[in-house]
Amino acid sequence: MTARLADIAAQAGVSEATVSRVLNGKPGVASTTRESVLAALDVLGYERPVKLRRRSAGLVGLITPELENPIFPALAQVIGQALTRQGYTPVLATQTPGGSTEDELTEMLVDRGVSGIIFVSGLHADTTADMQRYEKLRAQGVPFVLVDGFSPQVRAPFISPDDRAAMQLAVTHLVSLGHTRIGLALGPRRFVPVLRKIEGFVKAVHDQLGLSEQQIESELIQHSLYTLEGGQAAASALMDRGCTAVVCASDMMALGAIRAARQRGLEVPDDISVVGFDDSPLIAFTDPPLTTVRKPVPAMGQAAVRTLLEEIGGTPAPHSEFVFMPELVVRGSTAAGPLHGSP
Repeated sequence: MTARLADIAAQAGVSEATVSRVLNGKPGVASTTRESVLAALDVLGYERPVKLRRRSAGLVGLITPELENPIFPALAQVIGQALTRQGYTPVLATQTPGGSTEDELTEMLVDRGVSGIIFVSGLHADTTADMQRYEKLRAQGVPFVLVDGFSPQVRAPFISPDDRAAMQLAVTHLVSLGHTRIGLALGPRRFVPVLRKIEGFVKAVHDQLGLSEQQIESELIQHSLYTLEGGQAAASALMDRGCTAVVCASDMMALGAIRAARQRGLEVPDDISVVGFDDSPLIAFTDPPLTTVRKPVPAMGQAAVRTLLEEIGGTPAPHSEFVFMPELVVRGSTAAGPLHGSP
């Protein structure tokens, strides 16, 4: 115990006697000092004494798709930390193939009396889904915020990246490198982020390379699954159509595109350029490091929490969409197009 007191005192920059007073709940300690002792406990991994634990302001549900795509855990971490800082306890509920559906997870969270729910890339992003489920939730008095995907039928705040601008950034970068056959690999067409990426891509390619919208749609866009294998299949089809650069709708798909190129004996970026989307954790360390469009995850996660807490606090945000600007991060998977290559 003495060793522990010494560690905590050193970490907090106070005397052992002060640590002892805080742990025993004795008066006469300044609140800032008390906070630094409790913070030191947290940092060193000691549990706070039961009577000093902060009472949770309530549970907040976070429903995400599978966690295999590293962008979802990254977003969950930002949201979880922001909730904890505000005194709430995050409850992570994950959809898995063959596991609980979004509706079942929602019902489970509502049964546990959550103060609110944040949905990430849920059914609200699927244009074929019935949006009545969200109206029912609203009727139950549960505040919620929707991330990634928009529906005019749902009265709630939405948080999105600017998918159209993301494609504009990627296409402009590749055109500046001399590419004239640029393909787009993305997920199923029924999802709002997919439709918006197509819109942005078609406009950028049309404006910058003069191709007709019909030609772009039929030759340069390939739908697949949001997985490594999906990216591999889509990129393969685009390479068959003569694309020298592929923009992918997720970093996982981009890794699949690189694999597809290598299977053909092609080098990335010498023979074919690949651009991802998300800037997931660790993606800077792939071989080659991936050029990608960074989704503004910290800003989006914090905005989701801020908006939800306003809803919980009784000042609901209007039915609106908060759109966050992505940025292009140029690394090693893009290079000059074939006509601009080295002699």
